[in-house]
Amino acid sequence: MEAASRQKLGVGMDSTVASLSPLRHPSASSACKLRTAASTASRPAAASPRLLKLNQRIISTAPGASSNSPPARPRSWPRANSAKRTAAQPPQREKDLVFVAGATGRVGSRAVRELIKLGFRVRAAVRNAQRASTLVQSVQQLKLDDNDDAAAISPAARLEIVECDLEKQPQEGIVKAIGNASLVVCSIGASEKEILDVTGPYRIDYSATSNLVQAATAAAMVEHFILVTSLGTSKIGFPAFLLNLFWGVLFWKRRAEEALIASGIPYTIVRPGGMERPTDAFKETHNLVVAAEDTYVGGLVSNLQVAELIGRMAKHRRAAYCKVVEVVAETTAPLLPVEQLLSAVPSKREPPAEEETEDVKPKPAAATAGEAGEGRPLSPNMTFVDLKPPSSPSPSSSSSVTDGGTDSSSLGIGNNNPSDHQPQGENEVKQERPLSPYTRFVDLKPPSSPSTSLPSSSSSSPRS
Repeated sequence: MEAASRQKLGVGMDSTVASLSPLRHPSASSACKLRTAASTASRPAAASPRLLKLNQRIISTAPGASSNSPPARPRSWPRANSAKRTAAQPPQREKDLVFVAGATGRVGSRAVRELIKLGFRVRAAVRNAQRASTLVQSVQQLKLDDNDDAAAISPAARLEIVECDLEKQPQEGIVKAIGNASLVVCSIGASEKEILDVTGPYRIDYSATSNLVQAATAAAMVEHFILVTSLGTSKIGFPAFLLNLFWGVLFWKRRAEEALIASGIPYTIVRPGGMERPTDAFKETHNLVVAAEDTYVGGLVSNLQVAELIGRMAKHRRAAYCKVVEVVAETTAPLLPVEQLLSAVPSKREPPAEEETEDVKPKPAAATAGEAGEGRPLSPNMTFVDLKPPSSPSPSSSSSVTDGGTDSSSLGIGNNNPSDHQPQGENEVKQERPLSPYTRFVDLKPPSSPSTSLPSSSSSSPRS
């Protein structure tokens, strides 16, 4: 039996196959080893290829296999759909996130606070984060309206400080700083303290602003750009033109405006008047005036008024779509809502159509009649315009009165003929309605009281 099994498997058997026999007979392990050694020494090893393949498989799976053998290939399990879920989704535009460049300036810091008051989240870009400590403290001291939904989140939680040097940082860094913001506000400008720096207006007012415009275009998330420049950028006049003595600052601001207009991003360019002398209390005596471009060459306005205007523009972007506005404040100007002031300024481009939302209800079927030029009746009774109430019976002439009394037909009593209630024709002479109902009985007079007559002397005879 054993010889037949050997002949079936192959001519020779090595020690590895024999070492598996103790698993079947643990008590006879030594005898099996001696018998295997003797058989191996007496017969040459001429194993078949099938047996060698079997031995190689056993060696690779044995727990004591050599470390030189290649490691077993791990079993591959089918991948779950979790890989698809964890795939990076494209970034989404955040409507309430505003990127403010120049957040530590006089206009920029006030604009940050006004935007937070209106419920926006602000990403403030500064060149040095240590210089933003004053801005953070002012935001922490803000008091929001309790009735507003933004009051649920603290003002400090709505502010994010980002270090970004628009002049030296590459475009990729500026794009990363903008992030998913849908609105960019740029209020940077050359410092008046560095008046001896000849290249300041070029580096800050034009080059840095142009870098921000290019980054906003590449970000593909920005849907509106608000740029603060100055009066007199495109119109020569006194006293605004005197600013060009500061190394041509108005010229470089105009170049920045042209770069923004050419970028294709929806924009609003704000050209304020002089903001050096007016304080925040300036708005209590001077109302805001918003005019089209090249209207003013001089005027005053406070930094706070410009910041409030930026906040209203962020809230009503459609009203400020692709407009160049000039802003001053005057005592004689009426106090009007900012939305009304912006609507009076013409737009450089036609604003896109407003997207229909689910809250918009379809037009009722009755409203389609207005498309044909027919107005909707103001009263539901207009449907029965051809139906008129029966007219009151007209009084008949006095000839209808008989000796025995009045004719019942003339009074309309007991007459159910509907033709009698029809209005008279146009050819018939209309009778005036009597003022008194007694005119119907004009021929009837009350009986006259008997008059006393004196006895005639001729007819009277004395009694005899």
